Amino acid sequence: MLPRSLGLLAPMADRYFVESPVTGHAARLVAGEAHHLAHVMRAQVGDEVTLFDGSGAEFTARVERVGRADVELSIVSRQAVNREPRVPLTLGVALPKGDRQRWLAEKATELGVARLVPLLTEHGHVRATSAALEKLRRAVIEASKQCGRNRLMEIAPPQSLDEFLSAAGEPGARLIAHPSGMSCPQVLDESMPPRAEPQSVAVAIGPEGGFTRAEIDLAKSRGWHVVDLGPRMLRVETAALALTSAIVQRLQAMS
Repeated sequence: MLPRSLGLLAPMADRYFVESPVTGHAARLVAGEAHHLAHVMRAQVGDEVTLFDGSGAEFTARVERVGRADVELSIVSRQAVNREPRVPLTLGVALPKGDRQRWLAEKATELGVARLVPLLTEHGHVRATSAALEKLRRAVIEASKQCGRNRLMEIAPPQSLDEFLSAAGEPGARLIAHPSGMSCPQVLDESMPPRAEPQSVAVAIGPEGGFTRAEIDLAKSRGWHVVDLGPRMLRVETAALALTSAIVQRLQAMS
Protein backbone atom coordinates (compact mmCIF):
# COMPACT_ATOMS: atom_id res chain seq x y z
CA MET A 1 0.00 0.00 0.00
CA LEU A 2 1.25 3.47 -0.81
CA PRO A 3 1.81 5.80 2.17
CA ARG A 4 -0.79 8.49 2.76
CA SER A 5 2.00 11.05 2.99
CA LEU A 6 2.33 10.89 -0.80
CA GLY A 7 -1.19 12.25 -1.17
CA LEU A 8 -2.20 9.47 -3.54
CA LEU A 9 -5.18 8.10 -1.61
CA ALA A 10 -7.24 11.25 -1.31
CA PRO A 11 -8.02 12.77 -4.73
CA MET A 12 -9.02 16.41 -4.78
CA ALA A 13 -12.64 17.40 -5.27
CA ASP A 14 -13.66 18.62 -8.72
CA ARG A 15 -11.93 21.99 -9.04
CA TYR A 16 -12.21 24.76 -11.62
CA PHE A 17 -9.89 27.64 -12.42
CA VAL A 18 -11.33 31.15 -12.64
CA GLU A 19 -9.36 33.40 -15.02
CA SER A 20 -10.39 36.64 -13.26
CA PRO A 21 -9.62 37.18 -9.54
CA VAL A 22 -12.58 36.36 -7.32
CA THR A 23 -13.16 39.53 -5.31
CA GLY A 24 -16.92 39.66 -4.70
CA HIS A 25 -19.83 37.29 -4.28
CA ALA A 26 -19.95 36.00 -7.84
CA ALA A 27 -17.69 34.21 -10.31
CA ARG A 28 -17.93 33.18 -13.93
CA LEU A 29 -16.38 30.25 -15.76
CA VAL A 30 -15.70 30.55 -19.48
CA ALA A 31 -14.13 28.57 -22.33
CA GLY A 32 -12.80 25.12 -21.42
CA GLU A 33 -13.66 25.37 -17.72
CA ALA A 34 -17.29 26.23 -18.47
CA HIS A 35 -17.52 23.50 -21.10
CA HIS A 36 -16.21 20.87 -18.71
CA LEU A 37 -18.57 21.83 -15.90
CA ALA A 38 -21.64 22.28 -18.10
CA HIS A 39 -21.26 19.59 -20.75
CA VAL A 40 -18.95 16.96 -19.26
CA MET A 41 -20.04 17.09 -15.62
CA ARG A 42 -23.57 18.18 -16.63
CA ALA A 43 -23.84 20.65 -13.77
CA GLN A 44 -27.27 21.78 -12.63
CA VAL A 45 -28.34 24.95 -10.86
CA GLY A 46 -27.69 24.47 -7.15
CA ASP A 47 -24.65 22.21 -7.56
CA GLU A 48 -21.60 23.18 -5.50
CA VAL A 49 -18.01 23.08 -6.79
CA THR A 50 -14.58 24.30 -5.73
CA LEU A 51 -12.99 27.27 -7.50
CA PHE A 52 -9.50 28.75 -7.34
CA ASP A 53 -8.05 31.82 -9.06
CA GLY A 54 -4.32 31.43 -8.43
CA SER A 55 -4.32 33.88 -5.51
CA GLY A 56 -3.77 31.22 -2.87
CA ALA A 57 -7.38 30.82 -1.77
CA GLU A 58 -10.06 28.39 -2.83
CA PHE A 59 -13.80 28.98 -2.92
CA THR A 60 -16.91 26.91 -2.48
CA ALA A 61 -19.33 28.12 -5.13
CA ARG A 62 -22.91 27.33 -6.15
CA VAL A 63 -24.02 27.11 -9.78
CA GLU A 64 -26.60 29.82 -10.51
CA ARG A 65 -26.86 29.67 -14.29
CA VAL A 66 -25.56 27.27 -16.95
CA GLY A 67 -25.17 28.92 -20.34
CA ARG A 68 -23.93 27.67 -23.67
CA ALA A 69 -20.51 29.26 -23.29
CA ASP A 70 -20.30 30.21 -19.62
CA VAL A 71 -21.39 29.23 -16.13
CA GLU A 72 -22.29 31.79 -13.46
CA LEU A 73 -21.76 30.92 -9.81
CA SER A 74 -22.28 32.54 -6.41
CA ILE A 75 -19.53 32.36 -3.80
CA VAL A 76 -20.59 30.42 -0.72
CA SER A 77 -17.33 30.59 1.23
CA ARG A 78 -13.66 31.44 0.90
CA GLN A 79 -10.84 29.45 2.48
CA ALA A 80 -7.17 30.38 2.63
CA VAL A 81 -5.72 26.92 1.91
CA ASN A 82 -1.93 26.92 1.56
CA ARG A 83 -0.44 23.81 -0.04
CA GLU A 84 2.84 25.49 -1.05
CA PRO A 85 6.28 24.44 0.22
CA ARG A 86 7.69 26.83 2.81
CA VAL A 87 10.80 27.32 0.68
CA PRO A 88 10.29 28.56 -2.91
CA LEU A 89 11.97 26.38 -5.52
CA THR A 90 12.95 27.73 -8.95
CA LEU A 91 13.65 25.22 -11.72
CA GLY A 92 15.75 26.41 -14.65
CA VAL A 93 15.69 23.83 -17.42
CA ALA A 94 16.62 23.57 -21.08
CA LEU A 95 13.25 22.39 -22.37
CA PRO A 96 12.96 18.93 -23.93
CA LYS A 97 11.16 18.31 -27.20
CA GLY A 98 7.45 18.02 -27.90
CA ASP A 99 4.99 16.61 -25.38
CA ARG A 100 7.77 16.02 -22.86
CA GLN A 101 7.60 19.74 -22.10
CA ARG A 102 4.00 19.45 -20.94
CA TRP A 103 4.79 16.39 -18.84
CA LEU A 104 7.65 18.25 -17.17
CA ALA A 105 5.43 21.23 -16.36
CA GLU A 106 2.70 19.00 -14.94
CA LYS A 107 5.02 17.07 -12.63
CA ALA A 108 6.94 20.15 -11.53
CA THR A 109 3.60 21.67 -10.55
CA GLU A 110 2.67 18.59 -8.56
CA LEU A 111 6.02 18.65 -6.72
CA GLY A 112 5.50 22.27 -5.67
CA VAL A 113 7.98 24.12 -7.90
CA ALA A 114 7.26 27.85 -7.65
CA ARG A 115 8.82 28.97 -10.92
CA LEU A 116 9.96 27.24 -14.12
CA VAL A 117 12.48 29.11 -16.28
CA PRO A 118 13.30 27.83 -19.81
CA LEU A 119 17.08 28.02 -20.18
CA LEU A 120 19.01 28.97 -23.31
CA THR A 121 22.24 26.97 -23.33
CA GLU A 122 25.08 26.22 -25.72
CA HIS A 123 23.91 22.67 -26.52
CA GLY A 124 20.19 23.45 -26.33
CA HIS A 125 18.26 23.43 -29.61
CA VAL A 126 14.64 23.69 -28.40
CA ARG A 127 13.30 27.23 -28.42
CA ALA A 128 10.50 28.26 -26.09
CA THR A 129 8.08 30.03 -28.42
CA SER A 130 5.15 32.10 -27.18
CA ALA A 131 2.78 29.32 -28.22
CA ALA A 132 4.83 26.70 -26.37
CA LEU A 133 4.91 28.81 -23.20
CA GLU A 134 1.15 29.29 -23.36
CA LYS A 135 0.68 25.51 -23.60
CA LEU A 136 2.87 25.09 -20.55
CA ARG A 137 0.80 27.62 -18.61
CA ARG A 138 -2.35 25.67 -19.50
CA ALA A 139 -0.65 22.49 -18.31
CA VAL A 140 0.11 24.20 -15.00
CA ILE A 141 -3.58 25.04 -14.54
CA GLU A 142 -4.68 21.49 -15.29
CA ALA A 143 -2.08 20.03 -12.92
CA SER A 144 -3.03 22.53 -10.20
CA LYS A 145 -6.67 21.50 -10.52
CA GLN A 146 -5.67 17.89 -9.99
CA CYS A 147 -3.11 18.24 -7.19
CA GLY A 148 -4.83 20.95 -5.14
CA ARG A 149 -2.41 23.85 -5.52
CA ASN A 150 -4.06 27.24 -5.20
CA ARG A 151 -1.09 29.19 -6.53
CA LEU A 152 0.01 28.61 -10.09
CA MET A 153 3.61 27.71 -10.84
CA GLU A 154 5.03 30.61 -12.85
CA ILE A 155 6.23 29.91 -16.38
CA ALA A 156 8.89 32.59 -16.81
CA PRO A 157 10.28 34.03 -20.04
CA PRO A 158 13.38 32.21 -21.35
CA GLN A 159 16.73 33.24 -19.88
CA SER A 160 20.32 32.59 -20.82
CA LEU A 161 22.19 30.42 -18.36
CA ASP A 162 24.31 33.45 -17.40
CA GLU A 163 21.16 35.43 -16.53
CA PHE A 164 19.68 32.56 -14.56
CA LEU A 165 22.83 31.92 -12.55
CA SER A 166 23.07 35.59 -11.64
CA ALA A 167 19.37 36.04 -10.83
CA ALA A 168 19.27 33.19 -8.31
CA GLY A 169 21.16 35.29 -5.79
CA GLU A 170 21.83 34.54 -2.15
CA PRO A 171 21.04 33.39 0.47
CA GLY A 172 19.81 30.09 -0.86
CA ALA A 173 20.79 26.67 -2.12
CA ARG A 174 21.86 26.60 -5.78
CA LEU A 175 22.41 23.31 -7.58
CA ILE A 176 23.37 22.55 -11.18
CA ALA A 177 23.27 19.00 -12.57
CA HIS A 178 26.38 17.60 -14.29
CA PRO A 179 28.32 14.30 -14.16
CA SER A 180 31.43 16.12 -12.89
CA GLY A 181 29.78 16.89 -9.57
CA MET A 182 29.44 15.16 -6.23
CA SER A 183 26.67 12.69 -5.49
CA CYS A 184 23.22 14.06 -4.74
CA PRO A 185 23.27 13.13 -1.02
CA GLN A 186 26.68 14.80 -0.60
CA VAL A 187 25.56 17.99 -2.33
CA LEU A 188 22.33 18.16 -0.33
CA ASP A 189 24.28 17.70 2.92
CA GLU A 190 26.61 20.52 1.93
CA SER A 191 24.11 22.97 0.44
CA MET A 192 21.11 22.16 2.68
CA PRO A 193 22.52 20.92 6.00
CA PRO A 194 20.07 19.64 8.65
CA ARG A 195 18.38 22.36 10.73
CA ALA A 196 19.61 25.05 8.32
CA GLU A 197 16.65 25.51 5.98
CA PRO A 198 17.56 27.73 3.00
CA GLN A 199 15.50 30.79 2.16
CA SER A 200 15.18 29.63 -1.45
CA VAL A 201 16.37 26.87 -3.77
CA ALA A 202 17.36 27.15 -7.44
CA VAL A 203 18.10 24.20 -9.74
CA ALA A 204 19.65 24.23 -13.24
CA ILE A 205 19.18 21.31 -15.64
CA GLY A 206 20.90 21.25 -19.03
CA PRO A 207 19.77 20.02 -22.46
CA GLU A 208 20.15 16.53 -23.93
CA GLY A 209 23.78 17.28 -24.74
CA GLY A 210 24.46 18.55 -21.24
CA PHE A 211 26.14 21.73 -20.07
CA THR A 212 29.52 22.61 -21.55
CA ARG A 213 32.64 22.78 -19.42
CA ALA A 214 32.57 26.57 -19.74
CA GLU A 215 28.98 26.68 -18.45
CA ILE A 216 29.83 24.51 -15.46
CA ASP A 217 32.90 26.63 -14.70
CA LEU A 218 30.71 29.73 -14.84
CA ALA A 219 28.25 28.18 -12.39
CA LYS A 220 31.05 27.24 -10.00
CA SER A 221 32.43 30.77 -10.14
CA ARG A 222 28.97 32.02 -9.05
CA GLY A 223 28.92 29.66 -6.06
CA TRP A 224 26.67 26.94 -7.45
CA HIS A 225 27.01 23.33 -6.25
CA VAL A 226 27.50 20.76 -9.02
CA VAL A 227 25.51 17.57 -8.48
CA ASP A 228 25.92 14.19 -10.21
CA LEU A 229 22.61 12.31 -10.60
CA GLY A 230 24.15 8.86 -11.10
CA PRO A 231 25.80 6.60 -13.66
CA ARG A 232 22.91 6.43 -16.16
CA MET A 233 22.16 9.04 -18.80
CA LEU A 234 18.87 10.75 -17.88
CA ARG A 235 16.51 12.63 -20.13
CA VAL A 236 16.05 16.31 -19.33
CA GLU A 237 12.67 15.88 -17.65
CA THR A 238 13.84 12.84 -15.68
CA ALA A 239 16.87 14.71 -14.33
CA ALA A 240 14.78 17.75 -13.47
CA LEU A 241 12.19 15.78 -11.52
CA ALA A 242 14.71 13.46 -9.85
CA LEU A 243 16.65 16.38 -8.40
CA THR A 244 13.50 18.33 -7.55
CA SER A 245 12.07 15.31 -5.73
CA ALA A 246 15.27 14.87 -3.72
CA ILE A 247 15.19 18.53 -2.71
CA VAL A 248 11.52 18.41 -1.74
CA GLN A 249 12.17 15.36 0.44
CA ARG A 250 15.09 17.11 2.12
CA LEU A 251 12.96 20.18 2.83
CA GLN A 252 10.18 18.03 4.28
CA ALA A 253 12.69 16.30 6.54
CA MET A 254 13.80 19.72 7.83
CA SER A 255 10.28 20.72 8.87
